[in-house]
Amino acid sequence: MTKAELVDFIVEQADLTKAEANRALEATLQGITSGLKKTGKVALVGFGTFTAKEREAREGRNPQTGEPVHIAARVVPGFKAGNKLKDALN
Repeated sequence: MTKAELVDFIVEQADLTKAEANRALEATLQGITSGLKKTGKVALVGFGTFTAKEREAREGRNPQTGEPVHIAARVVPGFKAGNKLKDALN
């Protein structure tokens, strides 16, 4: 499902205009991003938990030349599905 398809789904389910649904989706995504930046965790009970995980700096290899390459430390997003989401898929 693409973002446009998700907006269309919200329009049908919540009886909103397309512009309102798009703003609601954007606000939700910004809220999740902001929460991850501030606290490192956003929990949506029943749906799942978004987390910000720190990845250590490490050495990698360039696959074409085989030369060692330094990969910097960074923060990456993670997601763990909640029980209701898992049950809905099975």
